[in-house]
Amino acid sequence: MPPVAEKRDSGITLIGDLPWGSHFCQFYQTQEDLLDTLVPYFRAGLENNEFCVWVTSDFLTREDALKAMEKSVPGFSQFLAKGQIEVFPYTDWYLKGGEFDLKRTLDMWMEKHEEALSRGFAGMRVTGNPYWIDNKKDWDDFACYEAAINDVIGGTKLLVLCTYSLQKCGVVEIMDVI
Repeated sequence: MPPVAEKRDSGITLIGDLPWGSHFCQFYQTQEDLLDTLVPYFRAGLENNEFCVWVTSDFLTREDALKAMEKSVPGFSQFLAKGQIEVFPYTDWYLKGGEFDLKRTLDMWMEKHEEALSRGFAGMRVTGNPYWIDNKKDWDDFACYEAAINDVIGGTKLLVLCTYSLQKCGVVEIMDVI
């Protein structure tokens, strides 16, 4: 009988507990929709000794994310000060080097994961937002990246939540995500 995967509190009531290695998505319309999911998601991670990485977009900036967390998560400044959460603008993560590079981005996630475990965290939870995409080539590359995530996170202590703006996604893009 295979071992039962350890479950983690997602922090999201409708989702509940998830096993490590889970990759899921959220579609949103407003900043409030996005924050209603991401703040409790990260709060649960911080409270359960997980390392957290939030990659923001122009829709909801690094400053917006930090302000929302400070307002809603008791002791957030201590989590931030001890380096348990890092918040990056998309330009410093997805577009590091000036363009999206699937392999580089996946490697960055895995390096952060190894760093988190070596620092004694239970695992790592992350979110990213491709709001910056404005052309077919970048969308196609990002869709390949999303598929590749599933191949690399199995057997890891990672939770990955990708968020998508309904303003930027048509039927084709929604089907790609699904």
